[in-house]
Amino acid sequence: MVRKKRTDAPSGGGEGSQSHDAGGGSGHGPQRSPQQQGGGYSGGRGWAPQSQQGGRGGGYGTGGRGRGPADYHQGRGRGEYAGGPADYHQGRGRGEYVGGPTDYHQGRGRGGRGGYGGGRVSGGRGGGPYPGGPSRPPVPELHQATQPFQVEVTPQSAPSESGSSSRPPEQAPPVEHLQQLSIQEEASQAMQPVAPSSKSLRFPLRPGKGSTGIRCIVKANHFFAELPDKDLHQYDVTITPEVASRGVNRAVMAQLVKLYKESHLGKRLPAYDGRKSLYTAGPLPFVSKEFKITLTDDDDGSGMQRRERDFKVVIKLAARADLHHLGLFLQGKQADAPQEALQVLDIVLRELPTTRYCPVGRSFYSADLGRRQPLGEGLESWRGFYQSIRPTQMGLSLNIDMSSTAFIEPLPVIDFVTQLLNRDVSRPLSDSDRVKIKKALRGVKVEVTHRGNMRRKYRISGLTSQATRELTFPVDERGTMKSVVEYFHETYGFVIQHTQWPCLQVGNQQRPNYLPMEVCKIVEGQRYSKRLNERQITALLKVTCQRPQEREFDIMKTVEHNAYHEDPYAKEFGIKISEKLASVEARVLPAPRLKYHDTGREKDCLPQVGQWNMMNKKMVNGGTVNNWICINFSRQVQDSAARGFCYELAQMCYISGMAFSPEPVLPAISARPEQVEKVLKTRYHDAMVKLQPQNKELDLLIVILPDNNGSLYGDLKRICETDLGIVSQCCLTKHVFKGSKQYMANVALKINVKVGGRNTVLVDAISRKIPLVSDRPTIIFGADVTHPHPGEDSSPSIAAVVASQDWPEVTKYAGLVCAQAHRQELIQDLYKTWQDPVRGNVSGGMIKELLISFRRATGQKPQRIIFYRDGVSEGQFYQVLLYELDAIRKACASLEPNYQPPVTFVVVQKRHHTRLFANNYNDRRSVDRSGNILPGTVVDSKICHPTEFDFYLCSHAGIQGTSRPAHYHVLWDENKFTADALQSLTNNLCYTYARCTRSVSIVPPAYYAHLAAFRARFYMEPETSDSGSMTSGTVAGRGGAGGRSTRGPSASAAVRPLPALKENVKRVMFYC
Repeated sequence: MVRKKRTDAPSGGGEGSQSHDAGGGSGHGPQRSPQQQGGGYSGGRGWAPQSQQGGRGGGYGTGGRGRGPADYHQGRGRGEYAGGPADYHQGRGRGEYVGGPTDYHQGRGRGGRGGYGGGRVSGGRGGGPYPGGPSRPPVPELHQATQPFQVEVTPQSAPSESGSSSRPPEQAPPVEHLQQLSIQEEASQAMQPVAPSSKSLRFPLRPGKGSTGIRCIVKANHFFAELPDKDLHQYDVTITPEVASRGVNRAVMAQLVKLYKESHLGKRLPAYDGRKSLYTAGPLPFVSKEFKITLTDDDDGSGMQRRERDFKVVIKLAARADLHHLGLFLQGKQADAPQEALQVLDIVLRELPTTRYCPVGRSFYSADLGRRQPLGEGLESWRGFYQSIRPTQMGLSLNIDMSSTAFIEPLPVIDFVTQLLNRDVSRPLSDSDRVKIKKALRGVKVEVTHRGNMRRKYRISGLTSQATRELTFPVDERGTMKSVVEYFHETYGFVIQHTQWPCLQVGNQQRPNYLPMEVCKIVEGQRYSKRLNERQITALLKVTCQRPQEREFDIMKTVEHNAYHEDPYAKEFGIKISEKLASVEARVLPAPRLKYHDTGREKDCLPQVGQWNMMNKKMVNGGTVNNWICINFSRQVQDSAARGFCYELAQMCYISGMAFSPEPVLPAISARPEQVEKVLKTRYHDAMVKLQPQNKELDLLIVILPDNNGSLYGDLKRICETDLGIVSQCCLTKHVFKGSKQYMANVALKINVKVGGRNTVLVDAISRKIPLVSDRPTIIFGADVTHPHPGEDSSPSIAAVVASQDWPEVTKYAGLVCAQAHRQELIQDLYKTWQDPVRGNVSGGMIKELLISFRRATGQKPQRIIFYRDGVSEGQFYQVLLYELDAIRKACASLEPNYQPPVTFVVVQKRHHTRLFANNYNDRRSVDRSGNILPGTVVDSKICHPTEFDFYLCSHAGIQGTSRPAHYHVLWDENKFTADALQSLTNNLCYTYARCTRSVSIVPPAYYAHLAAFRARFYMEPETSDSGSMTSGTVAGRGGAGGRSTRGPSASAAVRPLPALKENVKRVMFYC
């Protein structure tokens, strides 16, 4: 090694590698507020929007006394619909909102024009299908909505009458205090039992267990953990000098326990979290004590005296956390989960594996836990297992699952770089090569190989800007210079071969040390945390993909290998782990019947094992494509082949039920990918020149892409959707040549919804049989936030919200997207206000825009909101609910005073490790062709939350690997769903996904939100977009989307907004 400036100070040795042990998200408690009295929606007199017979049912009027967190007490009121999406006359009315997070008292007052819509839709005569309510236009199509969205000025209310407790609507939507609710935990006192955390917001209790479906037994990868009866003591640990590495901290503590366990520690074996906390089963024989510990570095083979480091360790009693509260919680007798006790048990069970394996989050990996597989470019996959203690209905359970992630191969650095660049080492490096090497190697630990048995370790900080042959450094005080090449030859007798390559820089920038690449080897056991490319992802998924029987077998082998009954830490704390998979009662929900067009030979169908096909069926609402063009960006596809493909596709769309013109507006043309923007705009302009005199629009662009198209796809979508305002359908070259009828049929499904059609709807929706959806106008939202990969520090997060635009069908979803601060999980643009110099206080946001869009499309305002929220971890439940439910409330109140439709807020989780296995793989009636449990399998007992409303639903048929059920957790429920009603609704919706004739694994609105958010990443400026990347999301705890933040809006840095979607694009399902 060569140091740039030689001094007498010793060059620092390599510390043990840092263990990035991410603590798991904290759980949540099931506290409940008592039921409170409220009123029903019964009504005063008013005008219903579009009521053809002038019905008298309408305003939110006089109400009885009901029970539930979202009812109203109201006096006399008149609500008159005065046309347009946002006009109203508000008569006198008194109301009281009781039972939600805050109380809302509406005094008598008169409001001006400018509200959201008409009044109550029950009672009275009306011309619509809903008794007394508005008449419904015949199947309104989204693309027919012509009025642009206009952000409304919040109306000013007249002064309230004396003695009333009214609040101007612009100042106080009904739950304005939601954000202020306390979610702070009570501070624990030393030597006092740690009290459960006190939270003001309660999640709904389970409304009973479901009964619909065929009962069966499944196995779950949960292992019963017997609750110990010992008191747990927590101690604060201070290590001086402080070090950032958990590995060093653990080494210090291990040495302390080795020296003092039998004496000063009273024979206790403590569990340590690697940071500031130590736990024991029973008290230590002191309240506070200081220890002196010396660590000696490992022998590096140099024969020199090993370095010694001295540490001062202070251990001080912090709290006693008995397990009584945890026992009460598991029995359903206490509302809040005592997170402290759960955390202690988790740390205890992690202690031994941490010393044996490489910990990554809640998982553990080892080269010995399974065969390593090369992933390409110097990476390999390691097998491991996930482990987490969870509170469930059966008591404590240990969730064990198999996992894989990418590690850096322990190669000589030269070999690693050769693989990374996929080229000969004799060629000089380009600037892009240097950047790629620097990104891949920064932070990686290497050991030197040119000094015999002396294997000293260093961490790479960068690359030299010069080639090795050009590097020199001063060797004495007079400034005599010597080259790196000469130094290695004279000092070590080592001749550097690759002098044209740069050196590695180790150490800090002030005292950089130079190491030629060929004298360094990568140290084994380093996880690769940066972005994986497509080939690496494919290889990793292939390794991870296991059939259910294989996965179950490996899980059982892992439990056997871990031998929890012999774990000294588990023994010390009295934790006993069962070695049998949990046997769980489940039910298989029936598949819903699907409606197709009456002109087809089959007017409806009943899916079999989660799938069906379009044979003899026509789309229930076929879209219209009269005017379309095709552009071919593939050199392999000749013009004649492109024309033939488009003709076949047009035919398939027509056969499937669309009105599709067989001839394009202009002939198909070929173009080079680098010309994408110019060609798109020119061709669009040429088409419009031909169409505008006839007052026509271009309906669709068909694009043929090369199989490997780089940024072309993203550029094309950005230009079409944010600039030209046209939907597009991209097809890869390989599919053009195959000409598969199945492929064509699937593409036709996508095209139909992009131009405003519907593929199928639920028969129960048409016949108004869906509980708590069919009885009154209901809007279903889906929301998701996607985050950039950890390596993309400057990229914003993307939020997307979709909402159904048809009722009672609930099949079409309009979507909106926005950029927000890096790793911000709370959706910032759900509701927003700003000052306009002319209009004053103005409100808007995604919820408000989608509510107005729903009313325009259906002629009615939603009287019920169901909100499926994807991508929220348990530790974020409270923050997300507080912030986003408040935004929904404010958006509703900004449209009309007293407009507060009841909300059900459901979190959808796929990033969990619960797997369900068939009880008998040989029983063909209980498994699908892949060996997975049947679609529709739902579990709401035993492995679910002790008291809260949650369930696991496997709504899809497995294709390969082991199916992962979605986990649905209800955080707010003013609609009072029964378990059967919500489980059946969710399962049935999974059969309405537009892009295929299969049921899908998560509820479609959440799926659509994910697609829309992913699409929007293409809209960002190229330097901040990582749209081409994917991560090993299904393995190792979703590496590409971890570390979510729930920072409030004040923490949001300025984010460049996304280019706006064109109006005609955002009204249709452009993201499909």
